[in-house]
Amino acid sequence: MAEGRGKGAGKGMRWWVLPLVVLVVWGLARGGKDDGGEPSAGPSATPSPSASSPSAPGHGQDDPDGGGKSGSSAARRSDDPARYAPQVRKYAAAAGVSPRLVMAILYNEAYKPHDPELERSWQRMKPDAAFGIANMHRAAFEATRRGRDFADRRWDELPDDRDLAIEAAAWHLHDLAAQLGDRRGGGLNKNELLALGYNAGASNMLAFARGASPGSQAASYLDKLRGNWDKAAEALDR
Repeated sequence: MAEGRGKGAGKGMRWWVLPLVVLVVWGLARGGKDDGGEPSAGPSATPSPSASSPSAPGHGQDDPDGGGKSGSSAARRSDDPARYAPQVRKYAAAAGVSPRLVMAILYNEAYKPHDPELERSWQRMKPDAAFGIANMHRAAFEATRRGRDFADRRWDELPDDRDLAIEAAAWHLHDLAAQLGDRRGGGLNKNELLALGYNAGASNMLAFARGASPGSQAASYLDKLRGNWDKAAEALDR
């Protein structure tokens, strides 16, 4: 999550409690509605990307890679960040950052469903929640978009626009890299430090580069990144 999870670690309820409440509220709000083949918003599913993402089907469309199936099975397939390999390569190249790093972060951030309606329901209950498949907070997005091709876009568009979410994440990593410079420390390489900056903020990234030990939450994020590193390379090679 772009800047925010590193603060106040260990305080309040566990992260999964609030999403569970939102899922229940969201399900009750939908009531007896016919899904019409739209992806499920359950814990193991993420909806198909919006129509603005050219490489993936939108709501209510058949998944071209799924044998004509739609609904929750297509939603589960859309949970794989590998679907967005073309966008990752494109925006990482434009921002001058590692596409493997961007992809690995998308895998790290795929711990919750990214249904637009669900994300907005969650945000109404938790105003500081992150938006989009890269889990970007408002402050990080606002700082990143200045002077960029997406300067006229809004943070609240992230849940609906996978391309915008990936582009913003890539440029946020670019900005973190500019702040990091040649600083290294704590046995961490550049990409690991940038991932920690994405998760915990630039100030914490710089502290880690000076040799400070990551706390439990940052250490967990780093472990996940390392675990997703090979998967990210495979996704980009497909």
